[in-house]
Amino acid sequence: MLVLWAGALVLIICIAHWVYYWRNPRCNGKLPPGSMGFPLLGETLQFFTPNTTSDIPPFVKERMKRYGPIFKTSLVGRPVIVSADPDLNHFVFLQEGQLFQSWYPDTFTEIFGRQNVGSLHGFMYKYLKNMVLHLFGPECLKKMLPEVEETACRRLQRWSNQETVELKEATAEMIFDLTAKKLISYDQDNASQNLRENFVAFIQGLISFPLDIPGTAYHKCLEGRKNAMKMLKNLLNQRRAMPVKGRSDFFDYVLEELGKEGTILTEAIALDLMFVLLFASFETTSLALTLAVKFLSDDPSVLKKLWAEHDAILRNRENADSGLTWKEYKSMTYTFQFINETVRLANIVPGIFRKALREIQFKGYTIPAGWAVMVCPPAVHLNPAKYQDPLTFNPSRWEGGEINGASKNFMAFGGGMRFCVGTDFTKVQMAVFLHCLVTKYRWEPIKGGNILRTPGLQFPDGFHVRLMEKNRME
Repeated sequence: MLVLWAGALVLIICIAHWVYYWRNPRCNGKLPPGSMGFPLLGETLQFFTPNTTSDIPPFVKERMKRYGPIFKTSLVGRPVIVSADPDLNHFVFLQEGQLFQSWYPDTFTEIFGRQNVGSLHGFMYKYLKNMVLHLFGPECLKKMLPEVEETACRRLQRWSNQETVELKEATAEMIFDLTAKKLISYDQDNASQNLRENFVAFIQGLISFPLDIPGTAYHKCLEGRKNAMKMLKNLLNQRRAMPVKGRSDFFDYVLEELGKEGTILTEAIALDLMFVLLFASFETTSLALTLAVKFLSDDPSVLKKLWAEHDAILRNRENADSGLTWKEYKSMTYTFQFINETVRLANIVPGIFRKALREIQFKGYTIPAGWAVMVCPPAVHLNPAKYQDPLTFNPSRWEGGEINGASKNFMAFGGGMRFCVGTDFTKVQMAVFLHCLVTKYRWEPIKGGNILRTPGLQFPDGFHVRLMEKNRME
């Protein structure tokens, strides 16, 4: 009996010792303040709590008030430094590849693929980035502009013949179809399977507690990815078996690279890249477009100013019915201010993860080697010290400022060497869609969308509008 008691006492001491060091990690210097939560679980449950406001996610906002703009926590079993500090964020991006490298939790890599572009480093990352620029670089976008305009006009015309349209779903379908066509020549009308359905299943469980059990949202997310990847692989094999003359889409470029002697590209990396490009292009842009139309609906003065810019483009043409030119697109000064303000408030990316490659000292705190750092864009974008009335939609706040690229106080498209390569593609789609919308249509909201914000993507749920074509005199 005494042995049992002694064994139990030793076990209790070991558990207490483990819990103590979990909650008080060893460090050569001073860790930022914060809580590591429960052993193993950390503060994961609190992190995944939905945010039903337009403000900074409660998880971050509450801890900023308690600990300041830099604090420690633990998410999905990993120690994390959360940064709402513009200086630290800038330092992290500036030191990419030197002191920090891109890193995401294992649950993220399970979802997006272990060889997705966000998890690759060094030369491999630069190689894939250059591949993507072959599709989304400025010269390609110039050639793509008429097709983007034609797609937007055609869809708006179709929606105007419907009683109402749910904007988030409709724009997501429009952008997915265009992107899938450019990437893999995928045409939903002539396809035997619906590729986008698998992405919808994937998205619905994207930001959910990582419990892979049948019936859970996370399990459905993984199944959606599995099915989408199977379809992409089959399409790639079909293209390989029946190649076309010349390079017609991104698939052809990928096959060309795979066929080169000594290539570093593998089929698995190529398919993961396709998956990420399809997801990122349509889901994030459709969200931003939906919020843009909602902001226009809520503020007639902004709509009037946006319309004036696009009406002037039409009036300055010899033929008002000719298509948009690249020069006209680049002249849309207020439109780009409007887009910046939309994505600032949309906060589509709630957290950007990096990992410290060695111990780092910053503002009196120590970031231990191997710890993750989560840069928090919403906390920067909604900082009242930088943005007056930060929750107010005000495109004019960007007048006279830099509207391209990233800065300490604006990182809607990331920052540093991993600044989003699809940024220009997103801006082209948004600007062209807005041009077609405000010059040719009136609309009225039928049912305002509730904005469900989570630590990941934010979904305007059910924003329905009724579109009406303008006559020539309006």
